[in-house]
Amino acid sequence: MDVLNTTFFFIVAIFILVTAHELGHFLTAKLFGMRVDKFYIGFDFFNMRLWKKKIGETEYGIGVFPLGGYVKIAGMVDESLDTAYQASEPQPWEFRAKPVWQRLIVLAGGVFMNMMLAAVIFIGVTLTFGESRTTVDNPAYIETGSAFSLMGMQTGDRIAAVNGKAVSSWEEALDPATFTAPSLSYTVLRDGKQVRLNAPANMLSRLNENQALGIRPVMAPVIDDVLASEPAAKAGIKPGALITAINGKSVSDWTEVVSIISANAGKPLDITWKYLEPSANKQTDPAAILESGSTTVTEVVPNAAGKIGIALRQTLQTERISLNIFESIASGTAQTWKMSVMTVQGFARIFTGQEDFRKSLGGPVKIAKIAGRSAEQGPISFLFFLAVLSISLAVINMLPIPALDGGQFVMNAIEGIMGRELPFEVKMRIQQIGMALLLTLFAYILLNDILNP
Repeated sequence: MDVLNTTFFFIVAIFILVTAHELGHFLTAKLFGMRVDKFYIGFDFFNMRLWKKKIGETEYGIGVFPLGGYVKIAGMVDESLDTAYQASEPQPWEFRAKPVWQRLIVLAGGVFMNMMLAAVIFIGVTLTFGESRTTVDNPAYIETGSAFSLMGMQTGDRIAAVNGKAVSSWEEALDPATFTAPSLSYTVLRDGKQVRLNAPANMLSRLNENQALGIRPVMAPVIDDVLASEPAAKAGIKPGALITAINGKSVSDWTEVVSIISANAGKPLDITWKYLEPSANKQTDPAAILESGSTTVTEVVPNAAGKIGIALRQTLQTERISLNIFESIASGTAQTWKMSVMTVQGFARIFTGQEDFRKSLGGPVKIAKIAGRSAEQGPISFLFFLAVLSISLAVINMLPIPALDGGQFVMNAIEGIMGRELPFEVKMRIQQIGMALLLTLFAYILLNDILNP
């Protein structure tokens, strides 16, 4: 996916997530009669903005810098570091004039909306498409250099259990919650024997470093279509054929086939394929072709683009389980909770040194890459990426760090316990320190993204 598309989907993702977060603050502030001076998506540093319009007492706008957003509530120490209101007495419409419980709800509004967005996505996808179940009868394809490869898993292994618990689907086997467990092991079936493999202690760091799991069900290289006048058609290869070897080297996954053919543009390849006539207009599964099909070895010369004119057939044993509205709500809510717990556990592992801080955190560059990659894989993948990122944004904002919602929440809770407002100078200094820390952290993460793409 090119840079323009990657940038586009990154901006779309940030726009949706920031709008949801700031809308939470905006709606709760309005609910309690607070005046909202600004609602901005993107930051308008140095008054640089793409659009603005004042409606009532609020100025709505889109800032030039698409890395966040803000809601400016009258009488609140926030990112603007505005001190003008301090010279006057608290007004009824100001944040500082409201009861502590109302202020805490406003501060939690952004986190709540991000959680709600994730839940709505999970519920909507589940209601529309049902729950996917891919049986573990489909063997694994392991990418070279991936975390699963390093732990000893091999292409062709069949996953039987995770942490000693039997699994029946790939969705169970790759449940994200397992990656934050204190320890992780897989039991696989290999050559008729059970083999136990232990994951590295820093599994999350390795997965984040690769920006992909590096494991998926094998996609048997069964040909669905052969394009006329292309090299494969000229060589006599038939639709429905199963490619078993290229130049004498066995292949079991479509990715291997594409990789080898692409790397040999203009060079003759000996492709070994098996074919079994389908019966009664029914497509034959790969296992039957492999067992009973007739074998042919054909020389094919890929064109200058490294292609031979064949298309993949979907052979995975996958089913969709339809759910009604109530089941979808239960499923979506459970997914949101599970992903939230996993995210908190992930941060805990980072902060306690169990994961590599540098490899585990990603900034705008890494997020943009993942946004582009997920969009390339389809709308469902992009929506799940949005849901996961929305939960991450919520969890980050809950951290008790000055300038984040969590820090503001703690400071206002302390005022509630004390029964009086903290000195303005103290709150402003805390906010300034928090902003400096966040900007420093952001600069570090951005530099890390650039130096470790």
